Amino acid sequence: MIRVLICDDHQIVRQGIKMILADAADIALAGEAANGPDALAHARAGAIDVVLLDIAMPQRDGLDILRQLKAELPRLPVLMLSTYPDRQYAVRSLKLGAAGYLNKSADAEQLTEAIRRAASGKLFITPGVAELLAGALGASTDGAAAPEAPLHERLSHREYQVFRLLAAGRSVSEIADQLALAANTVSTYRARILDKTGVRNDVELALYAVRQEIV
Repeated sequence: MIRVLICDDHQIVRQGIKMILADAADIALAGEAANGPDALAHARAGAIDVVLLDIAMPQRDGLDILRQLKAELPRLPVLMLSTYPDRQYAVRSLKLGAAGYLNKSADAEQLTEAIRRAASGKLFITPGVAELLAGALGASTDGAAAPEAPLHERLSHREYQVFRLLAAGRSVSEIADQLALAANTVSTYRARILDKTGVRNDVELALYAVRQEIV
């Protein structure tokens, strides 16, 4: 029996996933969490074979939780769930050690297949994510040279968090409060982001994010 921990802040989403799992004879619910700290606590308690983890978790986002889980429990497979387009987070999730990345629009069969592959120690990668991953590695899936990766792919995980918030119009102090960082630390991240993306100010950064369909 594959024991699954569901981590999502929306009860209706957790309920829907539980209904899907109930129809799979080899998969059982091991627990559920509605925020980042609870997800960590459940995972640390053990008796879990696969974690389903939402990207947009309260208190600590899913990628932060993923990074900590892989540091503390490297053998525990984590499947990332998201409503965001694959190109925004799929490659980042896999680079951080996720066992796969699924959009919440995936059907029930795809979800259960992903859980079974993760539990067996394999990666679950959709064709769309495979194309993104190939591009990030510098080659397309048909062997041809892949287009150059967007400039924001150079950003670290924390820089990408700050980037999205800046592009959404948040101030440095607001971002500092949300991410529990010092304001001068956020300012340092902002300077690195401007340098790596080649823009001069927050307005150009927001326009870049719109062109890349990030916000």
